[in-house]
Amino acid sequence: MYGTIFNLNVKPGHEQDLLELMDGITPKGGVAWFLMKPDDDNADLIGVAVFESKEAHIANANSPEQNESFKELMEHLDSEPTWTDGEYIQGVVI
Repeated sequence: MYGTIFNLNVKPGHEQDLLELMDGITPKGGVAWFLMKPDDDNADLIGVAVFESKEAHIANANSPEQNESFKELMEHLDSEPTWTDGEYIQGVVI
């Protein structure tokens, strides 16, 4: 499996709108995604997306649908997300 970990610097007052927007996002080739609000109130939101493969991740990233979702997402962020892409090499579903 392949995926990305990302940080979202949300504009003040936009968190609920962002969550509602992300609730409707289903990435092509996606297996799962999670969004975490750290206990530190000043921290960015942290997301994890899991894809079937690197190819599925790239295809999703390059899709017109994802481009539109990204434009809508940016309306709620102070800056572009930071991304760390890579292969998940170990994990367990409990």
